[in-house]
Amino acid sequence: MLQGSHGNRAALPKTCRACHRGMTMALSGEEFTCLACHGNAAERGRMIKDGLLRTGGSQQLADIEAELRKPYNHPTLTAKGVHRQFEALPEEVVNAARHSECVDCHNPHLTEAAAPFRGIKGRRVGNFIVDVEQEYELCYKCHSESANLPGSATNKHGEFKPTNPSFHPVEEEGKNTHVISLKSPYAAKQEKPGDISRITCSDCHGSDDPNGPRGPHGSNHQGLLKLNYQMDDGRPESAYAYELCYRCHERSSILNNESFTYHALHIQGRMTGQGGTSCYTCHDAHGSSQYQHLIRFNEDVVKENAAGKLKYDAQGYSARHGACYLTCHGVEHNPKEY
Repeated sequence: MLQGSHGNRAALPKTCRACHRGMTMALSGEEFTCLACHGNAAERGRMIKDGLLRTGGSQQLADIEAELRKPYNHPTLTAKGVHRQFEALPEEVVNAARHSECVDCHNPHLTEAAAPFRGIKGRRVGNFIVDVEQEYELCYKCHSESANLPGSATNKHGEFKPTNPSFHPVEEEGKNTHVISLKSPYAAKQEKPGDISRITCSDCHGSDDPNGPRGPHGSNHQGLLKLNYQMDDGRPESAYAYELCYRCHERSSILNNESFTYHALHIQGRMTGQGGTSCYTCHDAHGSSQYQHLIRFNEDVVKENAAGKLKYDAQGYSARHGACYLTCHGVEHNPKEY
C-alpha cells in the first residue's frame, strides 16, 4: 500500500503510475526513476509537464543526482545490475559486488521527510529482522559485519560498541564524563534540556553544501564528510584543516592544551604554521577497541619504539595524565609522559 510522501496525491496526482511506467525500472534501474523527480530541474520539468508531479509551496525537491556525482559518494550511479531483491544485509556472500541503490536506504512506498528510512528492515531482535529505528542501524547494513567489506574498510558497529574503552556517542552516551573542549550545546552527559550528548552518522557524513539535501549522498570532502578533515601529516593546522573536529570541539581549547598537554605541539608542529600531525594519526573518530580518548594510532605513521612497544597508557577517563610508547616522526617515546 502506498503511504508516506509518495502517497500524497497533491504531489503525485497519478500515484503509482508516476514511478511505475512500462519497463523503465527493469531496463535502466530504479535510480533513474527516482531521479526523474529527485534529480535535475530539466527532468523534473518533464515530470510536471506530463502531469506526473506537482510542486509548489513548501515542497522543494533537491537535486540528489548532483550529490551522487560528487567525488565522494554512495555509488548509486556507478554500480548497476547487482542489487538483488531479497538480498540479506549485512552481506553474507564474500564476493558479492558492493553497491548502494536508492532502495537499500529508502522504501519508496513508505518513506516520508520526517522518516526517510521508514520501512527498511535491518535491526535484529532475537531471530527476527525488523525495521530499523535508528540511523546507525541503517548504516550498519553495509558498513558493519558485511562479508564483502573492502580491505581498507572497518566494521563500524565494532568501533561504536558501548563496550569499547572509548567511542563517539552514537549508540549511547560516551564514557568520558568530562570533555573539556566541547562546544555548547554538546555535552558529555545530558544534564539539562537542550544538551546534546549523542550524535548521528549524518552529523559528520553528508553533503558539504550546508543548504544541500539531507543524507550521505555525496560530498566534495574525502570520506563523504560534511566538513574538511585533514588526514595527512605535515600540513599546517588551521580552522579549515580540522573543520569537522572544530564543529563540536573548541579550537582554542585544543590549541591551549586544555585536554592534552601537547595538543598544540602535535597539531601545529614545533612552530606555528609548520606542518604538524593530523588528528587522524592518533585518534579514530568512530571509536577505539583498545584505548580511552579515541586513541587509535595510524600505523602508517606511528611505529613501535626501540623496545618493540606501541601502546598508550591512560590514567582514568578524565585525567590529563598518561604515557605513550612508540616512535613517531623519528621521535622515540619510551615513554613520553604527560
